[in-house]
Amino acid sequence: MEKQGVRVDLARILQLMKACGEVKAFQEAKTVHEHLIRSFSPLKISVYNKILEMHAKCGSMNDAFDLFDKMPRRNLTSWDTIITWFVKNGLVEDALDIFSQFKKAGLKPDAKIEYGIVPSMEHYLGVVDMLGSTGHLDDAFEFIEKMPFETSVDVWETLMNLCRVHGHLEIGDRCAELVEQLDPSRLNEQSKAGLIPVKDSDLAKQNEKKKLASQSPLKVRSRVHEYRAGDTSHPENDRIYALLKSLKEHMKEAGYIPETRFVLHDIDQESKEEALLAHSERLALANGLLTTPARGQIRIIKNLRVCGDCHAAFKIVSKIVGREIIMRDAKRFHHFSEGSCSCRDYW
Repeated sequence: MEKQGVRVDLARILQLMKACGEVKAFQEAKTVHEHLIRSFSPLKISVYNKILEMHAKCGSMNDAFDLFDKMPRRNLTSWDTIITWFVKNGLVEDALDIFSQFKKAGLKPDAKIEYGIVPSMEHYLGVVDMLGSTGHLDDAFEFIEKMPFETSVDVWETLMNLCRVHGHLEIGDRCAELVEQLDPSRLNEQSKAGLIPVKDSDLAKQNEKKKLASQSPLKVRSRVHEYRAGDTSHPENDRIYALLKSLKEHMKEAGYIPETRFVLHDIDQESKEEALLAHSERLALANGLLTTPARGQIRIIKNLRVCGDCHAAFKIVSKIVGREIIMRDAKRFHHFSEGSCSCRDYW
């Protein structure tokens, strides 16, 4: 439309930004960003925040931080967005660095920021989630105790569940006591037993995911390629499997040991290793290596949780080929680079 001289109003551009974030269209997100700067400058801070969120939802945290760093002004939403999405992308140290900058700038969660925005309970909950997700449970508990108003049951329940995840029984039990005092209906038998409660909505989502075939769309030059486990229908099928077998040998030399326990079929060891090679994310990765520019990022979206063997394989491959691999699975973003993952093997 831009090439045809058709002017698109800001409202439609904002809708397009939302769509880019939802489908993880990182290249299109950059184009929209550039168009906004060209056509609508100077931008309001609210628009900057939406661009920031768009890049973050696409997993493009370098672009998100570059924008955040260059923003002429920031408000609480700006800080909250960059910190939250660093955490969601598994970049914990970056999130904590930004949070430290937030405090050094003299901005406190209980203070009014220059635009008159007063932090809500949701903002406090975000900080608790950030600290707790990264294992800083004592800090999260201390942060809650210093909140300037009465803590909601949502905050204590969030910290309780995070303590269960990290195995911190003492704080977890204390949070459970407080949850019971505020709203006993929030605790079920699992919570009382010190387990992570499973909600009916979570079960429904999981059942829906299981109905879908395991598949991984790969973004290649603004197109989406879709793969299913064991798929042999791709036009480049022979090259894809040949590359996977070649990588397997290099990976073993680097210390890779196939975790065949992730293959549930009752077959021999060699067949299990072959089955691992045919996982949808591996097929997507191989085609990405064959079709994207050398040293360029490879982006993969998986509708289920990545298996442990593929996760270990991706770490090693990222070091062998010297490329960053960004995967969004059902749980979180994984940024594989130089033999490690941003999630630090916790996902």
